[in-house]
Amino acid sequence: MEGFLISKTLFTSCELGVFDVLLGADRPLSAEEISEAVGSSVDGTQRLLAACTGLQLLNTHQDQGRVLYSNTEQASVYLTRSSPISLFQSIQYSSRTIYLCWHYLTDAVREGRNQYEKAFGVSSKDLFEALYRSDEEMVKFMQLMNSIWNICGKDVVTAFDLSPFKVICDLGGCSGALAKQCTSAYPACTVTIFDLPKVVRMSREHFLTEADQRISFHQGDFFKDPLPGADLYILARILHDWTDKRCIELLSRIYKACKPGGGVLLVEALLHEDGSGPLTVQLYSLNMLVQTEGKERTAAQYAALLAAAGFSSTQHHLTGKIYDAVLGRKEM
Repeated sequence: MEGFLISKTLFTSCELGVFDVLLGADRPLSAEEISEAVGSSVDGTQRLLAACTGLQLLNTHQDQGRVLYSNTEQASVYLTRSSPISLFQSIQYSSRTIYLCWHYLTDAVREGRNQYEKAFGVSSKDLFEALYRSDEEMVKFMQLMNSIWNICGKDVVTAFDLSPFKVICDLGGCSGALAKQCTSAYPACTVTIFDLPKVVRMSREHFLTEADQRISFHQGDFFKDPLPGADLYILARILHDWTDKRCIELLSRIYKACKPGGGVLLVEALLHEDGSGPLTVQLYSLNMLVQTEGKERTAAQYAALLAAAGFSSTQHHLTGKIYDAVLGRKEM
């Protein structure tokens, strides 16, 4: 029960803008000042601030018998909208979308399928039609991806030396955050983001600028449309959405399009080979059950999928962070 309460406390504090108000102030603030700034009751705000203090998200200061509050360093870095490595959008997506699906976890376990229809009243037959059921929901999902790769992207694109791959295609590249990490780490490369037309439109409107000259777009459905030729294809948090059969179907399409000597980089959260952990990845796999058709896998399971599609010389690298990397090669 405590974990649920902690999560909702964090979600509410971010949604109200508590950490943003404190970041913008030039001094610690009282509960009364914060409640006025965010438009909430004084009593409710006092209780929320006390809980955030207990969670070590806020510092308290005594001033002539009054309790004043300020952000901890972690709160300012990760929980405010303006921080370049903010988790704010990820937290918002968890609160407004993932949590609603998890309300039906019991049904998901019983039925063995995702719960979008019950949670949102939309058909889940086309996974991404459900995920992108409105422009607002699509932007929220893209903001989630953006925040993840702003924090974790460098670790996964440098897990292997990708400098020999000059032409890279990021399949399902979404907001372009991982493409930016690639062009930053490898100045000689170019990256094409391949995604659905409506995702490309949103990315151009909200996330990428004309200053990103080594990043381009290609519109299409990677299960149906021709894939652009490349030295390296990146699938970041893609295969965990799909069944083994669909994964092999996609990887086989990539193998045919891939140049000899090229490869495919999978970016996923890897389970231990015996399935005993990490706990975060085990929980992510449950999340895949309530939200998608897929699951989290071990490095050996991803290697088997790659081999079934024709790739060989598979290696994996544990980054020590949430997401790891698996690299498969197409022989010359």
